[in-house]
Amino acid sequence: MTQRKGEKTTISIQEHMAIDVCPGPIQPIKQISDYFPRYPRGLPPTAPPALSRAGSLRSTSTSQKSEGPVVDPKRDEDDLDQAFGATALVASKKEEEPDVEGYDSDDSTTLGTLDFSLLYDQENNALHCTINKAKGLKPMDHNGLSDPYVKLHLLPGASKANKLRTKTLRNTLNPVWSETLTYYGITDEDMVRKTLRISVCDEDKFRHNEFIGETRIPLKKLKPNQTKNFSNCLEKQLPIDKTDDKSLEERGRIMISLKYSSQKCGLVVGIIRCAHLAAMDANGFSDPYVKTYLKPDENKKSKHKTAVKKKTLNPEFNEEFFYEIKYADLSKKTLEVTVWDYDIGKSNDFIGGVSLGINANGERLKHWFDCLKNKDKKIERWHTLTNELPGSGYND
Repeated sequence: MTQRKGEKTTISIQEHMAIDVCPGPIQPIKQISDYFPRYPRGLPPTAPPALSRAGSLRSTSTSQKSEGPVVDPKRDEDDLDQAFGATALVASKKEEEPDVEGYDSDDSTTLGTLDFSLLYDQENNALHCTINKAKGLKPMDHNGLSDPYVKLHLLPGASKANKLRTKTLRNTLNPVWSETLTYYGITDEDMVRKTLRISVCDEDKFRHNEFIGETRIPLKKLKPNQTKNFSNCLEKQLPIDKTDDKSLEERGRIMISLKYSSQKCGLVVGIIRCAHLAAMDANGFSDPYVKTYLKPDENKKSKHKTAVKKKTLNPEFNEEFFYEIKYADLSKKTLEVTVWDYDIGKSNDFIGGVSLGINANGERLKHWFDCLKNKDKKIERWHTLTNELPGSGYND
């Protein structure tokens, strides 16, 4: 366009909008998916195809000039490829690593391992469980750590009645407890048919505690009075068999001592402790106490009762009761022992009972005969409580 002398320069709107719009060749805009390629799950990633430069809308003209600084398009593109190429390489490597959340938790290495030892003390009817340490636990908290603790259950049986647990260790995936938990009242029969369930959980203050993993040990694997060490991988939570024979359901255990005193001419009955009692209250515990009767009891003076132990399923009483009776009359008597849950303002709940005497059988009969054969010797035995007991022991 020629401009006459003295004429004011005018710029059309089209020319104004075109200024500095295209300082250099037009570059194709890459999409983010070009730098993070996706591959079908399960297939190994292959090298991403290089972006074709032949199809780019690049101007081949080098004669076009601009008022601004000239930008080298090839250098820009190389810089982008260098910056994002490393990210794409990392992304492709990540595809090769196993996704912990994508696998079932039976891949035990993702849950951790637990070191512990078990000892069955046959003489004292005790099972000692020493929880040593765990390694490589699965992180459960937002900080990438956990607050782990260990709890024990004996199966089959009521979970709350025989639950033991360690202390909680904060912010660790490799906790060291070195803590021994003991089950009392374990018999040889228990060692044949029961299984110890050991669970590792993460404690949360404001939410429900989270399950990490578990392992189960059939007690028949243990030899009496020999410590056995374990280092087991944790597994996902296994279902508990609900179809167990109902006849195996227990109301708890009680440890009783018997001694006939020749000097005092009477029977000394000791109520030592109970274990794994059935929970009778809404809080998952009981307030147990024990009553004893020596029957037949024509004068109804043979009743004795221990103190009440609050909020426990494993009470220790250590109380003794004396019955004045001739030695020859013991063969005609039956000792009835009942365990009750104390309730305020309503009837007390019957937990379980056991009878020792000439009409009993099994361990209960053997305990009574051992007492008769060994005067002035205290004989201690564990007995299983049942929910059926003859006589008036049900009426508190």
